[in-house]
Amino acid sequence: MTDSINKIKKIIVDRNLCIGAASCVVVAGSVFELNGENKAVMKQKEGIKNSGPVEKENLEDSLIDDGTLILAAQSCPTRAIILYDEDGKQIYP
Repeated sequence: MTDSINKIKKIIVDRNLCIGAASCVVVAGSVFELNGENKAVMKQKEGIKNSGPVEKENLEDSLIDDGTLILAAQSCPTRAIILYDEDGKQIYP
């Protein structure tokens, strides 16, 4: 990542797009897991698990680096993981 890219601030999993491929779990298992419906959810502080939107600082693993989150989003075959920067701009996909 270059300095011109703002930091990831917010993450959303689009449940309608998610097909349970679990590639995000492989790349960033400290953030993503599949729920009982075989949909990706994010692990948050205090045991909360949902598809978001989630502020990065509220993730259980809030120290995960942005590069890993981008790789997890890019690994999704249906582009169900949407990343937003600090200005609220969508940075992926």
